[in-house]
Amino acid sequence: MDELTVLVDRLRRDRRRDPRAGRREYSQTALELAGRCERLLAAGDAAAVAPVLRRAVDRMTKALMYMDDSSGIAGDDLSEMMALYAQACTAARPDAKSLARWLVTLAYDGPGWPEIRLREFASALGERGLAEIAARVEQRAAAAAPVSWGRLFATRTLREQLAEISGDIDLYVGVLAENLDSAAQYLRIVNVLRGADRPAAAIIWARRGLAEKGSWPQSGRLRDVLVDLLLDDGDTQAAMGERREEFERHPTAAAYRALTGTARRCADEPGDGAWAIGVLRARVARQPAFAAELIAVLLAEGQPGQAWQVGLDHADRLSETQLTELLDVRQATCPADVVGPYQMLIGRHILDMADKRRYQRAIALLPRLHAAYQALGDTDAFSAYIGQLRAEHKRRPTFLTQLDAAWL
Repeated sequence: MDELTVLVDRLRRDRRRDPRAGRREYSQTALELAGRCERLLAAGDAAAVAPVLRRAVDRMTKALMYMDDSSGIAGDDLSEMMALYAQACTAARPDAKSLARWLVTLAYDGPGWPEIRLREFASALGERGLAEIAARVEQRAAAAAPVSWGRLFATRTLREQLAEISGDIDLYVGVLAENLDSAAQYLRIVNVLRGADRPAAAIIWARRGLAEKGSWPQSGRLRDVLVDLLLDDGDTQAAMGERREEFERHPTAAAYRALTGTARRCADEPGDGAWAIGVLRARVARQPAFAAELIAVLLAEGQPGQAWQVGLDHADRLSETQLTELLDVRQATCPADVVGPYQMLIGRHILDMADKRRYQRAIALLPRLHAAYQALGDTDAFSAYIGQLRAEHKRRPTFLTQLDAAWL
């Protein structure tokens, strides 16, 4: 145990020290301590290890206030130490009320880390400890002090975790529903109900979430879960309806992939490729920025000729990645059509003074242009083009050096 004490003492951190100094050594110390404690736990010595781990958690929590942990390594080490402490408590059974008080104090008065996962401590806390946490949470929530974000977050998190541990699904959903501030929260409720084999209720909550937070982050995942629930229920028409409605609202290549993916799972539903193209053509007429999405769908539907025409009409709306993809497809059947666009891209890169890698980007396109000339059976024209580049940019020695270094 003396060796463990030495390691714990090395987890102290002087606030005056450079925040970046000694981070690797600090992590190595934490890992060594964790490894030794794991072996002692496996040997059945939890009673002796538990207080050591608690001191380690306290010291690491404080140390992280004065360290640069932008890599997240020390934070991961602390999470592992917290998990080990939970294991030790489960085996050693410390005083439940004391453990409950420590967890609540860490949640409310700590710096925001480590993450407290009550389910890992539930066995050690027992009914007595969980009741103590519940009582202290309500005391903290009702405190007259100015309300802070930290207090609100701690109260919400602990209440939700207590409800989850209770095993009462209705109670858990009710607590989660107190804070319907994001699509992610609706998704949590849906997943809880789905896991409890209550699909009808899950569908209701998913639809409610999409109605309230349909444009928020995680709404796409919420819609995916709703579609899965509808398909599991055999309601293929409703599942496709969700996909079509979303595509009409936001016709993108991603929404198209979701639409066609769902259609493949519905044996009685026809493909919607032609419909999707029609929706996108109408949208492009109003909002040309959607041209890139239309091209992606046309290519996916096996209509490269139509995609090429849209690209010609809206070239200024395409990223270089998509334009290059379109040129690659077109080259297979009409190599003459891509020579000019590739030369345009090469010239644009060479003159792009804002891009430090402009010459490399230009030269990287030359093999594609060379392949186009080869397909036309006119490699002499490519050689002439290279000579033209050399003459036109003779005052750009860096470009010429990089061009010479290329095999071309």
